[in-house]
Amino acid sequence: MNSLVKRDRSTFADLVDWLESEFPTIPSVRQFAGLQMMRVEDFQDGNEYVVRAELPGIDPDKDIDIQLLDGVLTIKAERREENKDANRSEFRYGSFSRSLTLPSGADENNVRATYKDGILEIRVPLKEEQHPEPRRINVAKD
Repeated sequence: MNSLVKRDRSTFADLVDWLESEFPTIPSVRQFAGLQMMRVEDFQDGNEYVVRAELPGIDPDKDIDIQLLDGVLTIKAERREENKDANRSEFRYGSFSRSLTLPSGADENNVRATYKDGILEIRVPLKEEQHPEPRRINVAKD
C-alpha cells in the first residue's frame, strides 16, 4: 500500500522502520533500543483517507489527543502502565507523537476516530476534486 501523504518524520524513525522490515528475524529494533514509537499506516479506502496507528495499552479517553491544524493531522498518545505483585513491580511509560499532512480534498470538518483492540483508526472523507475549465484572459492594448 502506498502512502498518500508526505509524512513529517525523522530520519531515525525511517531507519528503524527499514531495519525492522529488512531483518524481520532479529529482535525488534525498538525493543532493543528501548524506543517508544508509534507505528502508522495510511491509505485511501474509497472516498476516505484512512490513518491507523498501533497504540496497545492506551486508554483512548485519557491518553490520546488528535489535533488538526492547517491540513496537518497530529496524533499524540501517552502510555502509563504499572504492574505490581507481592515480589516485584514493572512499569512502562512514554509519549508518542506523529504528524501527517492530509491529501488535497480532505474534508477537515468530518473527521472520525475510533479505537479498538489497540488500533486507533482515523477516517477523513475526501471531497471530489474540482477541475475548473481554463479561463481566457484578454490582453488590453495601451
